[in-house]
Amino acid sequence: MKKLLLLLFTTCLFLTAFTCEDNATSTKDDELQELHASKKAIEDLAATSICNENTTCKFIALGSKPCGGPWSYLVYSTSIDVENLENMVANYNKKEADFNKKWGIVSDCAYAMPPSSVNCENNICVAVY
Repeated sequence: MKKLLLLLFTTCLFLTAFTCEDNATSTKDDELQELHASKKAIEDLAATSICNENTTCKFIALGSKPCGGPWSYLVYSTSIDVENLENMVANYNKKEADFNKKWGIVSDCAYAMPPSSVNCENNICVAVY
């Protein structure tokens, strides 16, 4: 009887260990897909912005590198809902930082330089480096 219980316990433990691994992998993939979808929504919103004499061109740090700092800078104009964009970017940056920490993500530690200025050219904001 004891051998049977031990065998049953060992089998359950073995199956549970492999089940957890599969869930962890799919969770990482799910989180990564969510990050990609959030980034695309942010970039799509910024792409709808136009600049003219009534708007201002701006930029915002986008992403969170594992070593610190952003991956890049997103250029946009005040023709869109800036508060919404800034909230979306803040949430995305936080989620990416959490993702990097949770999954032990690594990257180069190169510093992404912010634009020195942003100009309006043909109704589109353009970063100047």
